[in-house]
Amino acid sequence: MSSSFPGTPFPGGPFGGGMHTENMWQAFDHLRSKFEKRAGSRMGRGDVRTAVLTLLLEAPMHGYQIIREIEERSGGSWKPSAGSVYPTLQLLADEGLISAEESNGRKTYMLTEAGREVAEEEAGTAPWESTPTNDDPRFGALPKAGFEFAQAATQIGRSGSTEQIEQAVEVIDEARKRLYSILAQD
Repeated sequence: MSSSFPGTPFPGGPFGGGMHTENMWQAFDHLRSKFEKRAGSRMGRGDVRTAVLTLLLEAPMHGYQIIREIEERSGGSWKPSAGSVYPTLQLLADEGLISAEESNGRKTYMLTEAGREVAEEEAGTAPWESTPTNDDPRFGALPKAGFEFAQAATQIGRSGSTEQIEQAVEVIDEARKRLYSILAQD
């Protein structure tokens, strides 16, 4: 049986052991970790800025409220990190577009008059409305299926017999060929 992974021969037969076998399972673990992360969860800085201004146009909020609102309104497909929201809030404050009021150890941010004007000028489609949702198979079903596939292959690699591993390689080879044939149908 020939290797399904070009450039990574398996000494001593298919999966005869050695470093190359471990590399293959590390590759599956890496693939699985890629699918664990939500696709489409990163947006540009301008989108965070627009989202913050849009939300503050509705009501004053603290930083974590902003993060939760964006996540909720995007159907969970976009959850900006505190590391992108708080610097954006600071930048907006430096620009004089928002102000902060501290209460109970929390800063609540609100638009200034200048900020309200900018937010109303930029009002249009909120960034979370253009964010793909979980209904889109590229951001829901496909990554989930890929994750589960990589998880099953990793489990076989770690605890399967030699015969089971050989069968898994055949399944993976066939799956890869069938996936490419889907793209070739156009």
